[in-house]
Amino acid sequence: MRWIKPGTDFNRYHGLMFDRVIFFFAPDSEYKGMDPQELKELADLFHRQFKNVLKKNYPIVKTPGPGVVRIRCAITDLKQSRPVLSEIWPSGFDLQNLKKGLKTSWADSGATSIEVMALDSMTNTPILAAIDDRKTGMKEKFTKWGSAEDAFRYWAYRTKLFLDQVSKEKGID
Repeated sequence: MRWIKPGTDFNRYHGLMFDRVIFFFAPDSEYKGMDPQELKELADLFHRQFKNVLKKNYPIVKTPGPGVVRIRCAITDLKQSRPVLSEIWPSGFDLQNLKKGLKTSWADSGATSIEVMALDSMTNTPILAAIDDRKTGMKEKFTKWGSAEDAFRYWAYRTKLFLDQVSKEKGID
């Protein structure tokens, strides 16, 4: 979901400033604690993903100023990936039954959501708000925070796509 303040001219913005990301665990997450170093590494990964994707076309700055968008992000409903293969064994299991289709599913898959607010850095006026959810992909199920890493990468590319679109709409090349 996304809201854009009516009349916002993204053409007047030329820099992005990211506040430090904040994390909130999902209420139903089995894992409710995090080592401070692990939390720092996850926050650094978040910022690195955005920087790597955006820096070529969209300057990232450290201080507010005219033409700078301030971006605040909260990672919400964070769930650690805890892969457990749950197997439903057919009665009289043998190799033939396996070939016929042993059913498996993954339990304890990671997930995460993001809440974003973009503000004019000079006035702190909200110009954009967005919420999105991501579920774990198959390869991300095998690492502790794979679902979060995948989500960070996805959101960084979606941010670039959005910025590219609003830039083209206003005639910026």
